[in-house]
Amino acid sequence: MTQLAQSLASFTEKRVIRPLDQQFARFIAHQCSQDQDAVAWLAALVSYELGRGHICVPLVDDDGQVALSQLLFGHTVAELHAVRECVESLDWLAVIARCPLIGTPGSYLPLIFDGKRLYLQRYWFYEHQLALRLQTLSSPVSIDTTQTEYLARTLNQLFPRPYDALLQALQSASSVGARQRLVCEFLDVVQESALDWSSIDQLLQQASDDSALEKLDVLVPESVCLNWQKVAAAIALSRRFAVISGGPGTGKTTTVARLLAALVSQNHSLQQKLEIKLVAPTGKAAARLTESIGQAVERLSIPAEVKDQIPTQASTLHRLLGAIPNSAEFRHHQHNPLHVDLLVVDEASMIDLPMMYKLLTALPDHARLVLLGDKDQLASVEAGAVLGDICAFQTQGYSRSQMMQLSRLTGYQFEPQNPHQEVPALADSLCLLQKSYRFHARSGIGQLAKAVNSGDVSQLMQVTQHNYTDVQIHALDSDSYQQMLQILVAEYAHYLRAIADQSAVTEGISPEKKAAYVLRLFHRCRLLCAIREGDFGVTGVNQRVERALSRHQLIRNSDEAWYEGRPVMITRNDHHLELYNGDIGICMRDPQDDRLKVYFEQFDGHVRGFLPSRIPQHETAYAMTIHKSQGSEFDFTLLLLPPDHTPLLTRELVYTGITRARKQLALFTSPKILQAAVRIKTQRVSGLREKMAD
Repeated sequence: MTQLAQSLASFTEKRVIRPLDQQFARFIAHQCSQDQDAVAWLAALVSYELGRGHICVPLVDDDGQVALSQLLFGHTVAELHAVRECVESLDWLAVIARCPLIGTPGSYLPLIFDGKRLYLQRYWFYEHQLALRLQTLSSPVSIDTTQTEYLARTLNQLFPRPYDALLQALQSASSVGARQRLVCEFLDVVQESALDWSSIDQLLQQASDDSALEKLDVLVPESVCLNWQKVAAAIALSRRFAVISGGPGTGKTTTVARLLAALVSQNHSLQQKLEIKLVAPTGKAAARLTESIGQAVERLSIPAEVKDQIPTQASTLHRLLGAIPNSAEFRHHQHNPLHVDLLVVDEASMIDLPMMYKLLTALPDHARLVLLGDKDQLASVEAGAVLGDICAFQTQGYSRSQMMQLSRLTGYQFEPQNPHQEVPALADSLCLLQKSYRFHARSGIGQLAKAVNSGDVSQLMQVTQHNYTDVQIHALDSDSYQQMLQILVAEYAHYLRAIADQSAVTEGISPEKKAAYVLRLFHRCRLLCAIREGDFGVTGVNQRVERALSRHQLIRNSDEAWYEGRPVMITRNDHHLELYNGDIGICMRDPQDDRLKVYFEQFDGHVRGFLPSRIPQHETAYAMTIHKSQGSEFDFTLLLLPPDHTPLLTRELVYTGITRARKQLALFTSPKILQAAVRIKTQRVSGLREKMAD
């Protein structure tokens, strides 16, 4: 046995690589007549990296040299001393050239080498086709002068200036500078020097009602005000494909609601019907989208006939595409496309490469696509970081033609960032919302999320040492661990006492309605963990919370798996029951037949009860991983980081955990671990950016 073969066997035994990686390597190598061990090494490497979320292995650097560090399975040379000389001595490009199972782009061999990167054939195909589809979708929509003027007026109506809120804020502003800052904040002024501030301040001091402030329409023209929500809507109106990215509270769903109103209004004026679909990756995210879009549409001051045509019911991606049980394929695809004119997809950061490919190939050729998401959140659990790859073009600004179109639609006068640089078409489809309407300057959650996202450790430490009312920072020790359990007992007591309350039975309230109320109470608070195992992971914490609740007699002390009040999370999709990975249910007794049932809220808001014996693979959910919390938000979020460093702890993980909190955050960690995590930025390897730029 050669050194390469011995090392692969050792890696499997030590769980450096998965048995799947080794078996795939053997399968590929056995079909080669030469270089079997080297080919096995390459096959295992591609499979291993795919398991870590990377689409490919970048084998050749920008200088055309083989990057030997990429061949070491994430280990340093020192850790692989025994195999180092063997890896360095091989001519890997010659091995690839001789291997009959490694092909060039477009071939149908198991592995593809494009001159730089080594792929599994299927993932090269997904990436290549997705890049082509996105390039096609990034074309502009043809809008004549009349329609441009109509849409500009519509956007002005849908994004009115908040003079009422400005007037209220001005009441507490006692200086010229304070009044000027408020005008800039509320009206999104970005060119302060172009304004006559003495005339503006005179008007502000004399204004007694909202209508008096309307004179600011002239003194503060739209040409100096950059409302990014309005720009995002204008981009989606002018392109077949749009990405609206932004952190929590930046108003992504509010923007989309107004965008839909503009499109429906336009089509209504043309006597056309627009088929619109709203989707999200998980049932919980779809339920949140349904709720938030519904509320945003309800607040719009638009004609009833327009409002009635705006959909507010969101679905899951699997339901939209038509999941086929026991199959990775869907009923809707390129040859059986979806019946849709506009598709809006929320939480797009959660969508992996294969799913994004299948979604886009199922779109009819004429359809528009809008992706919503936070590009700084964790990438998808499976391979790829599609939203991050797409949003990488955001730094290049807009093309001259797009800036002219956006100026016509929004009134703001855009200036080119790089007037002599050619801008990729995809960049014209992107908008990053930058103003948070949920987290103001005094919000600790907002400041902490901003510091973590920036990777600035000194800024992070300043925030953690500030006494914000909405953030509690706890050192990680035995006392704080017990305090964390006490907080959870107090918070979870609300939903558990609601379950024990028998008034619903006497008042004739159905079990489903009671379950809906209980689920709302449960979803107010959650503990999020970075890891799964141990005292600081989901498994260990769930056991301790369970014991603490039992000691306080809030749940029954029993060895039986199922009891009233047990929260569970689905961990494997069941298309027949329409229960999907990440769905959370609560076990309650049905008074009608005195049997325990597990109640889940479906994506459409309805609650269904299932017998425990029918529930697919699941786990207790007093605590959940940060990964599983994506697409959810909680009024009170507790975030627990482990005492020892692990590769899982990254900037994106901590940022995602923090931004699950709506109102209150309790962070349990050591400063050393928090700082180390913030310094590590996740990098998912793919060739998608390069392909989209071609």
